[in-house]
Amino acid sequence: MTLLLLAGTAEARAIAGALAREGRDAIASLAGATRQAADLGLATRVGGFGGEEGFRVFLAKEKITAILDATHPFAAAISRRSARVARASGLPYLQLLRPGWTPQDGDNWTMIDKEEEAARLVPEGAAVFLATGRQGLERFDGLAGRRIWCRQIDSPGQAFPFEGGQYLIGRPPFSVDQEVALFRRLGIEWLIVKNAGGAASRSKLDAARLLGIAVVMIRRPAQPEAERVETVEAALDWVRGL
Repeated sequence: MTLLLLAGTAEARAIAGALAREGRDAIASLAGATRQAADLGLATRVGGFGGEEGFRVFLAKEKITAILDATHPFAAAISRRSARVARASGLPYLQLLRPGWTPQDGDNWTMIDKEEEAARLVPEGAAVFLATGRQGLERFDGLAGRRIWCRQIDSPGQAFPFEGGQYLIGRPPFSVDQEVALFRRLGIEWLIVKNAGGAASRSKLDAARLLGIAVVMIRRPAQPEAERVETVEAALDWVRGL
C-alpha cells in the first residue's frame, strides 16, 4: 500500500509523524504556499499536480492505493477534486476536517460567505487585522482606505495589493497574551478571519473577545461528499484498517 497524504495543516504533520514512526509507505504532498515548510518525516512533494489530469497521472505513476486528505478547510477545491478522482479511480479516500469554531459568550461575530462582503461591515477608517493569509487577498480590495494589517508567515516580496494595507511577518502559534498585546499596540477594532477551526489558531479569537473587538467570520466553503473524520486518531485508525 502507498498512501498519499494531502498535507498542509497541523493535523497533517501529526499524521505524517505517526506514519513515519510506524514505517508505513506514504508520500506527503504540500501545495507550496509556505516557502520553508517543516520536515514531515515522509517523502514529500511540493507544488500543484497540474490539474485533474495531472493528479490522475501522479496517482498512477506512484502507484497510490489510498488518499488521506488533511488539507486546510478552505482548500475545498483541492478536496473536491481529490475526492472526485479517487471515486472515479476506485481508491479509498478520507477527509480529515477539524471542527469549525463556534462563538462563545462575549463574542461579537458577524458571519459572511465571501471575502467581498467584509467591506459593507467595516466602517471607513477602522483599524483591521486581516488574519486570512495571502491567497485571495485581492478579494478584500473593497476595504481600501481602512488601516489594515495582514499577517504572513513568509515575507511576500511585493507591495500590498490595495491602499491602506501592510504586512506583518510572524510564524504561529501565538498565545492569547501575545495576540492581546499585538491588537492593543495596533489599536485593532475589527478582526477578519476564516473559520479554519483548530485550537492552535483560536488565540486571536480569544484575544478579540477579551478586548471587545468585532469579528467578521468567513464561513467554510462546500466540502466534498466523502467519508470524513474530525481527529488525527480517527484518521490513523482508518489508515491502519486499509
